[in-house]
This record gives sequence, C-alpha cells and structure tokens, in this order.
Amino acid sequence: MTDAASPDRAVPNLPARDLGATEDFYARIGFVTAFRDGGWMILRRGDLQLEFFPWPDLDPATSSSRCTIRVADVDELVATIRAAGVPIADRGFPRLHEVREQDWGLRAGHLVDPDGNLLTLIEER
Repeated sequence: MTDAASPDRAVPNLPARDLGATEDFYARIGFVTAFRDGGWMILRRGDLQLEFFPWPDLDPATSSSRCTIRVADVDELVATIRAAGVPIADRGFPRLHEVREQDWGLRAGHLVDPDGNLLTLIEER
C-alpha cells in the first residue's frame, strides 16, 4: 500500500474518433487539456485524469471501453454534465444515466460520451 503522497496511480486510456471533438465535449464538463498531440490527449478535472488516443473508425454503438470515476460529490459532477446539455436517456450519444443508490451500497450513475465510452460515476464515502 502507498501513502497519499505517492505518485502511483492508474489512468484510463479511452478511444476517440476525433480528439478535437472529444476535447470540446469534456471541456464543457470542466476538463482542461494538459497535453495534446496528434496521437494522444490528456484531460484533467481537479485530481481526475482521462487519456485518449485516436481511433477514427470507432463505432460508438459497439464500443466496450469503460472506466470508473470516483468523486466526493457525484451530484456536483452530474449537475455540470447536465448543464453541458447531456440528456438523461437510455440510448444515444452522449447520454447520462441518473445517479441512484446501488445494491452494492454506493450512489452511482453513468455517462456515455459521444464515442460510446462508458464512465461509471461513483460517489466515494
């Protein structure tokens, strides 16, 4: 186990059909670009970090890429996502699945981004 000051971490690497469009989408929900070139992009929102690589032929409807985002205040994150115009829906891209108490004891919801990446949004307690 490492202490809180440790630089050890794991970071999701997700596909994007168009890095510019992905950058714009995530900027609307508070992510800033920490790095970008033609083959890689790093976005940050506070302590959260997502990394993207280009995959121009990606089909969002068949994507199986996913990651988990754990935050102290999931309601704040969801409010920001909603304010960015992401609808609560069962299909389509992007979309949001509402946060609710899960059988496993934590509040969680899901964001599906324009490329079909599934981000599970979990509130840490």
